[in-house]
Amino acid sequence: MDTLLTVEQAAELFNTTPRFVRRLVAERRITVVRLGRHVRIPRSAVVDFVQAGTVLPLSTRRAVRHLTTVA
Repeated sequence: MDTLLTVEQAAELFNTTPRFVRRLVAERRITVVRLGRHVRIPRSAVVDFVQAGTVLPLSTRRAVRHLTTVA
């Protein structure tokens, strides 16, 4: 079973405030487990959310080509 994190623990992993994590939960942008009134976030959900938002860098050649076509 995956480790369940509190909102505060998830905020520490995100390096952000608990308010941001609560907003993700309210907007249903992250998977949560509700235990009565308590909300827990699976550690894998935090990892998945970060990976989904990760933007990979362009190679140097592609970046230069992209910049010359945009300008």
